Order: sequence, then C-alpha cells, then structure tokens
Amino acid sequence: MALAHAILSVLVSSPCSGYDLAKKFDQTVESSVGFFWEASFQQIYRELNRLEEKGWLQAEKVLQENRPDKKIYSVTTLGKQQLCEWIAEPEEPTPFKDDLLVKLYTGYLVKRETILAKLEMHRREHQQRLVVYQEIEKKFFQKPQELSDELKFNYVTLQRGIHYERGWLAWCDEMIPFLSSPAKNL
Repeated sequence: MALAHAILSVLVSSPCSGYDLAKKFDQTVESSVGFFWEASFQQIYRELNRLEEKGWLQAEKVLQENRPDKKIYSVTTLGKQQLCEWIAEPEEPTPFKDDLLVKLYTGYLVKRETILAKLEMHRREHQQRLVVYQEIEKKFFQKPQELSDELKFNYVTLQRGIHYERGWLAWCDEMIPFLSSPAKNL
C-alpha cells in the first residue's frame, strides 16, 4: 500500500490539518491508523503536497491569530474515486519479515537465556499492545452489531489487530516452555 492511500483513507471521513493527520499515524492515539501503517511527519507533508497536485486532495487555508495559517485537507471526488479503485484492486499477501524469526533460526549459536529473554520481551510488548486494543474495543465498540457502516469497518480492522496479538502471545506461550527445556545432544 502506498502512503497516499493511507492518507486518503484517513481524510475521506475526517478532513483535517497536516499536523492532525500526522497525529493519526501515531500509535499512541486510540483510533489510529498508526497501528498498521507508519509514516513520519516529513513523509506525510510531502505526500499531502503530491496528492494536492494530483487533484486528489484540496486544502482550505485557515487563518489563525498568533500562529501560522494552517491548511485543512479534504478528499476530492477524484481522490475518492482513486481510493475506491484502489480498494477494488487485488492485493498480494504481505511478505512475512521479522528480525526475531531470523535470529531464532540460528538461535542455537547463543546462550539459550539470550533467546528466552528476547521471547519474554516480545511477549510483554505484544501483551501491552493487546491491552491497548482491548481498551479501544471496550471504549468504542461495545455493541458491534449496532455500529454505523463506517465504524463496522473500523471494528474489523481492530479485530485483526486483536487476533494478531493473541496469535503472538499463543506462539510465545508455546515456544518459551519448549525452549526452556534442556536440549538433547545427539
């Protein structure tokens, strides 16, 4: 996915300034696209300019006292059409790349405690992220069947994150005891 489509996806339902958009790519914000797509402030502002040049976004200048003027970006009809076409395109499954798994593949080269410590650390991090996702679910999605169509799709995305974190935890819970048992020498 291109950053352009992530930006269009955020702005299509809630026009905002570049600064506010960048905050929506931050994982510390509850309803954040940052949980599944990363982008720096610089990348976002560069892409906003490109999207505006293509006619996919329009910006309304807002005058502010004692602060620089800001632009509020919104998706144009052409931008929404582009987003709809992109949604309809087939996508390839995301390649699975993970530094930890490469390290585990040759983990026999280091002390077992080193690998177990890494697994424990990852377990804690995935547990913390699961708690965040579950708090979002509890706060915003208590009655999923009663949600608006837009919020149902937000809910589906959140559920993918919850399932992902639960999968990591189940894997860690299985592999930590497995690697904790003494190795057999053949």
